[in-house]
Amino acid sequence: MTWLLGYLALGAVAGFFAGLLGVGGGAIMVPVLALMFAAQGMPAEHVMHLALGTSMAAIIFTSLSSLFAHHRHGAVIWPIVKVITPGVAIGTFAGAQLASLMATRPLAIFFALFMSYVAFQMLANIKPKPSRQLPGVLGMYAVGSGIGLISALVAIGGGSLSVPFMTWCNIKMHHAIGTSAAIGLPIAVAGAAGYLLSGLRVADLPPGSFGYIYLQALAACVAMSMLTAPLGAKAAHSLPVGTLKKIFAGVILLLVAKMVHGLL
Repeated sequence: MTWLLGYLALGAVAGFFAGLLGVGGGAIMVPVLALMFAAQGMPAEHVMHLALGTSMAAIIFTSLSSLFAHHRHGAVIWPIVKVITPGVAIGTFAGAQLASLMATRPLAIFFALFMSYVAFQMLANIKPKPSRQLPGVLGMYAVGSGIGLISALVAIGGGSLSVPFMTWCNIKMHHAIGTSAAIGLPIAVAGAAGYLLSGLRVADLPPGSFGYIYLQALAACVAMSMLTAPLGAKAAHSLPVGTLKKIFAGVILLLVAKMVHGLL
């Protein structure tokens, strides 16, 4: 019951910040889940994989909610989604398979480095300047594959990569964010499928696991995040989002540091 309450609280916090700042819950969920799984005595060599797989599965539900919201506001450029999705799906599935072959330590270090980059980008408020146009079909496949690969290794919806890319390619910011939300769905589905299938080959996962997805944590986090994400979106109109984004970046850095210290 104690751990269930912890999962519910984690889902509530992750959902609120996802709605408030437009960031995926993986930045919070992965390090906290990794620490919780380790504290429960789950096999150390699978803790990071379970945290990544569970977080990626949770993103399926949050990305659906975000996608419909942005679509209603006409912010999704569907031709971009259509052309980038094959590369994204292949890259994400391959990234999940790659993660299953990596040990916990290098996987945790890669997650920490990437999330530190995201946090410092928030702190510095770095925004790429529009300087080119979108590449052709093969270029979009390649970009999508790269976004998907990294997204799978850190269990994010890809927004921290796809939004800057589209902004750099002269896509207006609100369209870049809306289109990124739509791209997040195939990333989440392919990533969750990859972690599920690769985990089915592992014999010593804890009871309640479906591949590398821990079902109790998934259900609790999804239930609460779906409730609190709209509250965060509403609060975005009345709270100092710029200041909160810097605080959120600081929280990410602290969580990542705690996770790395705990796992290594």
